[in-house]
Order: sequence, then C-alpha cells, then structure tokens
Amino acid sequence: MAGYNFQEIEKKWQKYWAENHSFRASNDSDLPKYYVLDMFPYPSGAGLHVGHPLGYIASDIYARYKRHKGFNVLHPQGYDSFGLPAEQYAIQTGQHPERTTATNIARYREQLDRMGFSFDWHREVRTSDPQYYRWTQWIFLQLFNAYYDKKLDQARPIDALVAHFEAHGNHNLSAACADDVLAFDAQQWASFSSDEQQRILLDYRLTYISETEVNWCPELGTVLANDEIINGVSERGGYLVTKKKMKQWSMRIGAYAQRLLDGLEHIDWPESLKEMQRNWIGKSEGALVHFPVENHSAILDVFTTRPDTLFGVTFMTLAPELELVQQITTDEQRSAVNAYIEQTQQRSERDRMADVKSISGVFTGAYALHPLTQERIPIWIGDYVLAGYGTGAVMAVPCGDQRDYDFAKHFDIPIKNIFANTDISTAAYTEKSSTTVLKDSDFLNGLSYTDAMERVLNHLEEHGCGKRRINYRLRDAVFSRQRYWGEPIPVYYKNGLPHPLAEHQLPLVLPNVEQYLPTPEGAPPLGNATHWAWDTVNEKVVANSSIDHQTVFPLELNTMPGWAGSSWYFYRYMDAHNSDEFVGKKAAQYWREVDLYLGGSEHATGHLLYSRFWQKFLFDRGFLPVDEYAKKLINQGMILGTSALIYRKPGTQIYLSKGLINEQEVEPIRVNISLVNAADELDCEALRQWQPQFTEATFEKEQGVFKVGREVEKMSKSKYNVVNPDQICEQYGADTLRMYEMFLGPIEQAKPWNTAGISGVYSFLKKTWRLFHPNNAFEVTDDAPTAAMLKSLHQTIKKVTHDIEQFSFNTCVSAFMICVNELSAEKCHHRAILEPLTILLSPFSPHMAEELWSLLGHQGSITQVNFPEYAEKYLVESTKNYPVSFNGKMRFTRELSLELSPKEIEAIILEDEQTQQQLQGRTPKKVIVVPGKIINIVG
Repeated sequence: MAGYNFQEIEKKWQKYWAENHSFRASNDSDLPKYYVLDMFPYPSGAGLHVGHPLGYIASDIYARYKRHKGFNVLHPQGYDSFGLPAEQYAIQTGQHPERTTATNIARYREQLDRMGFSFDWHREVRTSDPQYYRWTQWIFLQLFNAYYDKKLDQARPIDALVAHFEAHGNHNLSAACADDVLAFDAQQWASFSSDEQQRILLDYRLTYISETEVNWCPELGTVLANDEIINGVSERGGYLVTKKKMKQWSMRIGAYAQRLLDGLEHIDWPESLKEMQRNWIGKSEGALVHFPVENHSAILDVFTTRPDTLFGVTFMTLAPELELVQQITTDEQRSAVNAYIEQTQQRSERDRMADVKSISGVFTGAYALHPLTQERIPIWIGDYVLAGYGTGAVMAVPCGDQRDYDFAKHFDIPIKNIFANTDISTAAYTEKSSTTVLKDSDFLNGLSYTDAMERVLNHLEEHGCGKRRINYRLRDAVFSRQRYWGEPIPVYYKNGLPHPLAEHQLPLVLPNVEQYLPTPEGAPPLGNATHWAWDTVNEKVVANSSIDHQTVFPLELNTMPGWAGSSWYFYRYMDAHNSDEFVGKKAAQYWREVDLYLGGSEHATGHLLYSRFWQKFLFDRGFLPVDEYAKKLINQGMILGTSALIYRKPGTQIYLSKGLINEQEVEPIRVNISLVNAADELDCEALRQWQPQFTEATFEKEQGVFKVGREVEKMSKSKYNVVNPDQICEQYGADTLRMYEMFLGPIEQAKPWNTAGISGVYSFLKKTWRLFHPNNAFEVTDDAPTAAMLKSLHQTIKKVTHDIEQFSFNTCVSAFMICVNELSAEKCHHRAILEPLTILLSPFSPHMAEELWSLLGHQGSITQVNFPEYAEKYLVESTKNYPVSFNGKMRFTRELSLELSPKEIEAIILEDEQTQQQLQGRTPKKVIVVPGKIINIVG
C-alpha cells in the first residue's frame, strides 16, 4: 500500500480490534488500574454531530496513552437510554420507545466505532435494560429502607430507627426528617397501628412520598426538576412550566448537604463547577427567629443570616405559595392575594431568583408581632421569596438589604435606620464593617456586626424567641415522573401507603401500554396498562381486574426521573455481568473509583450532584469503598457551529445578499450550511428545493452571486449548522477528525468548527505517511540517525508526554507537526526514529499507527507497546549556529562546536571564504567572540 488509503486502513484495524477484543479490561490484573470514563450519551434519533465526539476523543487519547504506560485501563461506554424524546416520538407514532431506542443505539454504535474509540464494549450498559434497572430499583429500595442519623452523620437501616422508636419514641433522636414531625414516646409508638407507624416512618425514610409543590409541565405531562427548566420553560421542548401540588416521591438529599460541600475539597474537579454546586447547596449560618401572627395561633419562623438587624424589621414577606398565606389573609385582601398567587405560578423558581429588577407584591392584611418589641409588622407576599428556601418567610430590614429597600420604597413602607452614622437616603447600607455600630437597637446599641451577632443569638435562645441555625438552599429532590419511558418504581399501595417489593422480586419490568399519554382521568401513562397490579401471594404482576386490596394491590404509576440510572452507572461498568450484585466487592475494591471523568458542565447541579449523593449513601451502607466516585473531572468545551444566514425583507419573499443589506431592515433566516460553499456563496436553486417556503423566493445577488452571513453559535439541528462526522470520516478519515478536533484549541474551551481548516491536519498525516514511503513505497532504513533527527524526536517525546499529562492535546498536535516537518527536511526514514514516533502518534491517530507498526514488521497491535521516553542527552545542544557580524552588521552564519575555545573560533572564522570576501584583503583590528552567542569582526 503506497498511498495513504485511510478508508482501507481504518476498516482493517477497526475489524482487528473488534475480533481480538483489543480493549477489554481485566478485573484480575497485576497491573496498576486506570479508569477513564465519558458521560454516556442519550441516543437521540439525530445521531452524533462533530461536536459530540470532542470529549470522547480526549478521553480515548488518554486511555490509549495509559495503556502504553503499563496500566490496566477500563474505558467503557454505554447509553443513558431512558429519555423524553423517545417517548414523545412514541406518542406521535405509536411506536414503542424500546424500538426507537434500539435503532438509535445501533446508529450511535456505528458512528462511535468508525471514529476508532478504544471502548470496552463487552461492558456496555443501557439504563433501559431491565437487567440494568433491576439494580437502579434495588438502590431505590435501599434508600427507602434507610434514614439519616445526624449524630453519626451517615445513613443507617430503617430497622435501627424502629428499634429506637420502640425503646425511646423519637426522643433523643437526631435524624433528618420532615419539618412537622410530632413528638411521641415508646408507649405511644407501641399503641400506633401498623399504618400509623408506616406514615411516621415515611417522615424519616431517605426516599419518601409526600404532597409537594412541583414544577408541572402540561405539554410534557410530567414533573420537572429545577435543573430541567430554563427561563420558565422546559429544557426539552421549551414548554411552559407551572407550579402544582402533587403527591410525589422525593429523595432526602438535603441530609447530605454538608457532606456534599465538604467532599468538594477532596476531588480534582473544575473550580467553576465546584462553585456552582456550592451555590446550589447554598449554605447559610444565622438564626431561626419566631414571629407570632397577631390574632392567630400561627408562628412565623424566619431564617435570617443577619439577626443583628432584628430591630430594623419594618415588614415581612412570605412566599406566595406558602400554605400559611391563605390562613392569615384577610377577607379584604383575599382577591388581590389570590390573583398574585396565580400570577406567580406562571414563573419558575429560577426566574424568580434571577429577576432582581422587577418589584411586585401584595399586602395580606395580617400582622406579625416583633419577638423583642411586640411591634406590629405588616405581612406581605412577594415572588422574590421562595417557599423551599429557609422557611419561605423573610424578615425585611430595608435599611440593610437592597431588595428590601427597593420593595419598601416601591410600596411606601417605613424604613428604620439602625446603623449609626450612615446615609440610607438613596440605597441600603449592606456592609458588615467592624467600624459601623448599631443604634436604635436596645441592648445591641453601640455594638459592631461581630459583637452584635453573638449577643443577639444568645438573647434569642435565652428568651425562647429563636435559636442558632445552619440553613441550606438545597431542597429534597423530586423523584417522580408522570411518564412511561422510565424505571418503574418498585412499590405497591396498601391502604394508600407504599410498600416495597422484596429484592428477589426485582426487576419490576415496564408493562406494555397502547397509549403513552396520561389516562383520561389524568393518571400517568402506566395507568393505561391492563396488567399493572401486584399479587403478594404469587409475587408477580397480574391484571388490574384482580385487585382485591387483600392480596392484590395497585402498583405505583409514576416512573423514576432521568437521573436515576445515571447516578450509579460508573460502578456497573466495573462488573457489568454480575447477576448477584450491582457491583461485586472484589471489582469495587480493585477499580474503586473513576480516575478521569469527562463531560459537560451543564450537568453540574443535576447528574453530578445527584450521583455524589447516591455515592455517599451507598458508601454509608457499606456497598462501596469510597464516598466520591470521580477523582478528576474535566468539562470539555463546546464545538460551535457556523450558521449560514440569509436576509429577508419583512413581509416579502425577497432575500438580499449580505453585501446589499447596508442599513435596510431585514429578518435573518438560517439555512442549511450544506447549501453554502467555502466562499459563503449560496446555491439558490438548491435552497428552493430544500424547503417549500423558498420555492417562490427572489434572490437579489451581488456581482452574480448570493452571499450569506455567518454566525458562530451552538451546533444544533434546529439551526441547520450541524456537521456530520460520517462525512468527515468519509472524506478525510477518522484519524484526521480526531487530530483536528484536538487541534482546534484547549479541551476546556469552546471553539468554532471550520471544515475548511481540516485539510491542514489531513496534509500533516499524509506527510507523516511519506516519511515511511519516501518513493511511494514503504522504505525504512536501519542506518544510525543523525543528531538532528534524535534531537527532534526526543524534543517531541518530552513535549507530548508532558502535554498529554496536562490534557493539553492541541499543543501535542502542534508538536507532531513541527517534528514531522523537521524530519522531512532531514530526509529521515530511519527505524530508530520512526518506530518511537509511531508509538507517540498512536493515541491520536490509532489507525495509521497500527498500520505503520505492522509495516515496520511487528506482530499484533501497537496498543500495549511501551510509550517512548526521552533521553536528556539528545536534547543538549552540541553546536551553535553563530551569527558572524562585521562592524556590528550580521553578514552570514556558521555552525561551530560549542566545545571550541574563543581562539579556535577566531582562527576558523578568519579562514572562512565568506570572511575573506568581506575583508577584501584588510586585516581586522579586533575579533570579538562571545562563546555560544556572537562573533563580531571590527576593522
């Protein structure tokens, strides 16, 4: 094979790798382990575009590098195969999501294989496989049968909690639980019925069912988590999201809030992502202050981080969705309050938190009593207060908080200044200065922030008006979805209470349904199943008509959320075929955790937080050896698309070439980039054929061509700017695609795709090929290489080794290009140089490297061959290319040994023909030699 026939080469070695299981990792190896993992993809119908493989290429380079360095590398891949798109397609077409998903997975696999990834496919997982989600259901049961012991700071079996109840009731118990738990003693516990005991236990279980205010998306027919909503609409589909009270399964992630914060200090994750998680968890230290409601039995508990400002409170604001609002609102204010509540329900919590400019609220007509002064304080509602954060109530101190200040000014509420020597005429005083002291604050007068905080906290606790409190913004995670295509929750209902299936009864498999929409009565899609009841005697799913509420009971109709299966999948890869455990003890002890995890930062407060929660829980229960599952995380940047835009005159079918726009009013319209050539010229006739809306279009051209505009933005099918990697592999080869994506820039940064730029990398690979095929045939010599060749090789080994370890893959590609240029100039075809260079290239362009390795006479794969190491002796400079100057002006250069003395250098230079030509028979006055730097002849 003379020419670089990448298509033949790539097919050959992909077939070899598959047949020889080249990338299978062993669970029983004496080699040190290294676990490289990509966030597994959701297999969408659109397949992969060139932006998707970026992280996969980077992880594959590192996995291959680690194999060369003598590690037993686990580099698996699978599919997060439960998801809304497949279900939406099923609703539209009636085709079962399982069929759609299988088709999409086959397409993904074809594309991934074509790019030469060294995945261990023997360990493939699919979250929608019953043999996988059996263990997701099993983990759910472990959470259901556990509670969080605050004293031990860990999860414990629910049986231990029952034993405490039997001995002490819930006295002397420090456990994560619902807010409204009533006290009881051991005797009372014994007197409760079984159902009453189960209801109490639900207040403590780590997964529980309760009536919760949720984000409801009518179009999708399901509840969404906060991280699945963007700007008040669903991330998937852009549908309106409202607030709704529903019975939902939730997970008590809040019990782990502090540990989730502490754990961030022990993992090598991007600091920006850690900060996102810290902000999401939202730790605050302060006080819980009790405000009685006038003429009402209710007590308003308010969490504040500034109890030192208690004497500055002039009003209170409650979250509109708080139940207490309806109880305390006066008749005169009820219609205004209800209207405001309805308005608030149309906004997501994220929108409300982000909107700092809008000011809105309504007075309830009710008053609270100041716990220290008994002053009447008006109670308002405002959408900037959230029911789920703190207690859903704010004590407003307008003199010290800008939002309270703006609210008070807007609604003409009095503002009381409690800060001495400060001006609040135009803005609140928000500093915590040690030099500013309090005034008009009774026993706090004259005290600074630090001193006043300690004094008021002591006072509140001594007088029963409040207590110290640490608060977290993190809410318990809603775990129900009103969808079909998800993991069934392994629970049946008896007397309205959830009862778990036994572990040996798993998996509870999704039933077939004819309709994927909610039932006419509004129940989730599983309500359409004719066989969805649990026979407790025969331990199997039976027909709904068999329900007798004695031995046959209805099953849970909700399914698990999308993040359930992705919260533990990294451990299933360790032991993918274990039918007895989700991961065996031996495999877990060997692999322990992921050494390198790659994925997008958009998962910071979703998957990456929930998975850490499950990890810590499973660690607590002794199922896993570590409480963080990923040592190092890299967030790869996004490859951006370059969209093509044409410009329409409003209200017409006239489109202007970009250069004709000038200052005219136009509407930009995106068109498919495949209709535009490298010179940004649009094929107008092809556009007419592309979509009916352009059939009758008029195109005003400039100099006979129609130029499009360009915009760099997210690569997306909806923007018509997607580049298919199959086309790149077909035209240039997978190795070119791999190297080009790395060459675009640092892995963490966003960068625009430019197909025109790929030819440079393709040319580099062809040039590399020619080092081995100088006369259009394979030709490698065993001659000793020159010092220049050795220097070029070892500089590259040193640079590439260092940069791979730093995940700086773009600079590696640059180093390869420099090396190949230098070796080409040296006419290097020497085995001693080209063999190590081939190994060096192997992680980046594995197909070419395998072929060259074979041509060099080696048997088998290059995969496990030791990575070359540089020798410092080849990097030491032995000569210097001296600039030779005459009266300060450089005239020529001469390469001389660095071991020569100044006298020897002077003698050599004076005898040089070029020197004689410059002197023209004159005798120089002086010769200045600076060893290793310059030579200057004066005279």
